[in-house]
Amino acid sequence: MTRGLKTRIPETAAHLCIDMQRMFVEGTEWHTPWAAKTLPAIETLCAARLEKLWFTRFIPAATPDEAEGAWCDYWRRWSTMTKNALDPAMLDLALPLQRFAPPAQIIDKTVYSAWSGTRLHKAFKDQGVDTLVVTGAETDVCVLSTVLGAIDLGYRIVVVSDGVCSSADQPHDHLLALYSDRFSLQVETAECREVLGAWVA
Repeated sequence: MTRGLKTRIPETAAHLCIDMQRMFVEGTEWHTPWAAKTLPAIETLCAARLEKLWFTRFIPAATPDEAEGAWCDYWRRWSTMTKNALDPAMLDLALPLQRFAPPAQIIDKTVYSAWSGTRLHKAFKDQGVDTLVVTGAETDVCVLSTVLGAIDLGYRIVVVSDGVCSSADQPHDHLLALYSDRFSLQVETAECREVLGAWVA
C-alpha cells in the first residue's frame, strides 16, 4: 500500500538505505528472493541524491557465544551466517550499490536498529537532517526497527514502497499498510518516482 506524500521532501532530508548487502541479495540462507527487484529503484535514488546517501550494514556476531542474551540462540539458529562462517565478501553492499560508497557513508550495526550503538543520530543532527527517505531490507525486520526508532527520535520518515523488500510477502504488505495507517502522522509511503519528483534540490 502506498499513500503518497503529504508535502515536498526538504533539502534537509537524507536517504538511509538499510542493509542492502550481498548476503541478502545473493545465494545465502538469508537470500531475499525479490531484493533484486528493488535494486533499480534504490540505484536510481542513490544516483540522484548521492550527497544525501547513507548505507547501513548488518554485521553478524563472529560466533554464537560472542552474542548477548537471546542473540546467542539467534546465532546458534543461524550459525552459517555468523562472521566466522560466512564469506566476508557477503557483508559488503550489493554489487550494484558499491559504486556509491564512497562518497556515501556506511554505518555498521550488530542489531536490527540503525540507531543502537551507532553514531547515526548524532551525525544526522550535526548535519541538520530532519527527514529520512528509507529503502532497504527487510521491510518487517531491520527496516521496521529503524523506522520505529526514527519515530521516537522525531524524524519525518518516507518509506520508498518500491525500494524495500522482505523474504515474506504478507508481512511486507502488512508493514506498508501499518506505516501508512497506524503511523500516518510520522511515516509516509511513496514510490521512488514520486519521491524524486518531490525532493527539493
